[in-house]
Amino acid sequence: MSASPIVRARGVCKAFGANEVLKGIDLDVAPGEVVVILGPSGSGKSTFLRCINHLEAIDRGFIEVAGEQMGYRLDGERLTRLSERQIAVQRRKIGMVFQQFNLYGHMTVLQNVVEAPIGVHHQPREEALRYGRELLARVGLSDKENAYPRQLSGGQQQRVAIARALAIRPTLMLFDEPTSALDPELVGEVLATMRDLASQGLTMIVVTHEIGFAREAADRVVFMDGGVIVEQGKPEDVLGNPSQPRTRSFLSRFV
Repeated sequence: MSASPIVRARGVCKAFGANEVLKGIDLDVAPGEVVVILGPSGSGKSTFLRCINHLEAIDRGFIEVAGEQMGYRLDGERLTRLSERQIAVQRRKIGMVFQQFNLYGHMTVLQNVVEAPIGVHHQPREEALRYGRELLARVGLSDKENAYPRQLSGGQQQRVAIARALAIRPTLMLFDEPTSALDPELVGEVLATMRDLASQGLTMIVVTHEIGFAREAADRVVFMDGGVIVEQGKPEDVLGNPSQPRTRSFLSRFV
């Protein structure tokens, strides 16, 4: 890659007790690249995503985001774990959208979007509100700024969650199965929002089972199974002509 990667992962290992979930993941993600991670349940996809922003601490290896090692600093030849406050500062450059929307039920849509910029990042209130409204327009919800989450469909709530993640102006966006909790008829509107973000050059890593989205929006598809990257490449290669039997077996379920 010509530019320095936004994400650089080397030898990433993670175990929960005796269960080794990640077994040495190496991955670079370039600025503006959209990487979609596919794989069966239990393959380590979501765990790897959570390790990127240090929601899970890795056991071995390292992960850098925008040139900064997540969760640790190097003192001479020793790694020192950062404090929770320092880790929270690192996370400010990463937006994350989860399976569940996790909106504050007692706040309006706009209040949900501007909560972090005002309360955590100490942005001036008027500036945060102005940008929050721009983001709601971007996800097609300008008319819902005064609504409460309970008044929205699941797809609308997830689009609010995307706007909320964008409100911190992240360098990197992570999506962990963002449509898995939605009714089938609501999936399309969330994927359309994500395609729009991808077309605007936002660096994104997306864990999903939506093969159509991977085919249309990804610059690169990564297939994981058993805690390792089995293969990766352009969507037309990995999805259209996979080289590995495990990838072919997985994709055969979607034909």
